[in-house]
Amino acid sequence: MMRSMFSGVSGLRAHQARMDVIGNNIANVNTVGYKSSSVQFAEVFSQTMQGAGSPQEGRGGTNPRQIGLGVTIGAIDVNHTKGSTQRTDNPTDLMIDGNGFFAVTNDANYQNRFFTRAGNFSIDKLGNLVTPGGFKVLGSDFKPIQIDRSTTKTATETNEIEIGSNINFAEEVDPTTNIAYTTSFDAYDSIGNIHTVTMNFGEKILFDDGTNKGSFRNIEFTNPNLTGTVGSLNPISYTPPTENANALYAKFDDSGVFQGIFTIATADIDAGGFATGGTQLNTFGLSLSVPGASDIDVTLYNDTVVPVNNSFANLTHYAATSDAKGKTITGNSSGAIDSFNVSQAGEIVATYTNGEREILGVIVLADFDNPAGLTKVGANMFADTPNSGSPKYGEPASASFGALAPGALEMSNVDLSAQFTDMITTQRGFQANSRVITTTDEMLQELVNLKR
Repeated sequence: MMRSMFSGVSGLRAHQARMDVIGNNIANVNTVGYKSSSVQFAEVFSQTMQGAGSPQEGRGGTNPRQIGLGVTIGAIDVNHTKGSTQRTDNPTDLMIDGNGFFAVTNDANYQNRFFTRAGNFSIDKLGNLVTPGGFKVLGSDFKPIQIDRSTTKTATETNEIEIGSNINFAEEVDPTTNIAYTTSFDAYDSIGNIHTVTMNFGEKILFDDGTNKGSFRNIEFTNPNLTGTVGSLNPISYTPPTENANALYAKFDDSGVFQGIFTIATADIDAGGFATGGTQLNTFGLSLSVPGASDIDVTLYNDTVVPVNNSFANLTHYAATSDAKGKTITGNSSGAIDSFNVSQAGEIVATYTNGEREILGVIVLADFDNPAGLTKVGANMFADTPNSGSPKYGEPASASFGALAPGALEMSNVDLSAQFTDMITTQRGFQANSRVITTTDEMLQELVNLKR
C-alpha cells in the first residue's frame, strides 16, 4: 500500500517541476535571445518481486516481476533552435543568422567570458559596446569593442589623383582656341582645407612664344681660347633674345615666412597628346667680338629642375564622347565620427564628418561542439562546461559561424501552443497522481476500519 503513495508523491514532485519549467518558458515568451527548456521524466527504480527464469525442458521461461517506485526528472534540455526575427533598425541591435554566440565579459583582463544570443546592445559613456547588464562585447582581438564618438580623423594632404575615362580622338580642335574639355576634382592641403583643381583636356595644345626677358644668376665660360695682345677690356654687354616665358612661384608657410621660388618645368608632348615629363634648360650659343678672337659657348642657368609625374593609365583616346573625370585618391579634411554601422561580417565601420570611413573593430563569435551542454547563468547568458567543450572563436560569416543582421534581434524561441499543450498534460498528470494518493489513503482507511 505504501509504495503507491510514495509513487504518487514522486509524481506530484515531477509534474510540479515540469510546470515550473513551462511557467518559466511562458514568462520569457518575449525575452530577447531566450532559449526554451523542456523536462524529460525517468523512472526512479523498481522493486523486483521475482527474477526472470530461463526455459526448461517442457516449460517456458518467465519474465521478471517488478514494481516501480516512482518517477524523477531524467533531464531538462535547452532548445537552441533560432528564435523569430524582430526588426528594430537600431544600429547596436545585432542578430546572429546561424551558429554562434556573442562573447562578453565583466573581467578587467577579459578572461572571464560568457556567451549570449541576445544582441540588444548599447554604448556606454566610454564608448564600450555592452549588454543591458554592462558586460562588454569582445572583438576579434579579445578586447572590448569601443565606438568613441570623440575620435577625430586627422587631415591629410592630397598626393595622388587618378584620371579616367575617355578623351574624344575624332573631335577637331582649333589649335588657337582654348582647350575644349574641362574636369575638376577636390584636393586637400596639409591642414585639411579643401581646394578645387581644374584640368583641361584636348588633342592639340599651342605654346605661344613669350615676350618676357629671362634673368640669369651666372654665366659659365667653357674653355675659352684667346689670342692677341692683352689689354684693358671693355665690359661685355649682352641682351638676351626673346625666349619662352617661365613663370616663377614663391612659396610661403602659414606664418608668412618665405620658403623659396619654384619654376614650372616645360614638357614635351608625345604623339598621343599627353605630357611625358622632362625639363627644358635655357641654353644657347653666343659669338662675341673682342680684341683677339674666340668662340665661346655660354650656358645660362636660370631654373631649378622640378620633376613632374603624371599618370593617365586609365585614360583612353577613342572616337567617343569625352568624359574624362578626376578622382581624388588620397587626402581628406579633419573630421569626427558622425555615424557607424555593423556589417554582416561583424565589422564596426565608422563614418566621419569628412566622408572618410574606418573599421574600428570586428565582433568575435564563439561556437561549441555541444551547445546543449552550456549552463545558464542568468541575464540571457551561458557559461561553458566540460560537456559543452571549449569555445571555438571566429568572425561572423566565416567557416561555420553565422552572419550578423544589424538592426534586428533574435526573439525567444518559445512556442506558446506547445507550452499550453504541455501545461494541460502536466495538469492532468498532477491530478492523476493526487488521485493516487487519495485513493491509497482511502484504502488504508478501509484497512484501519477492519478492526471495528
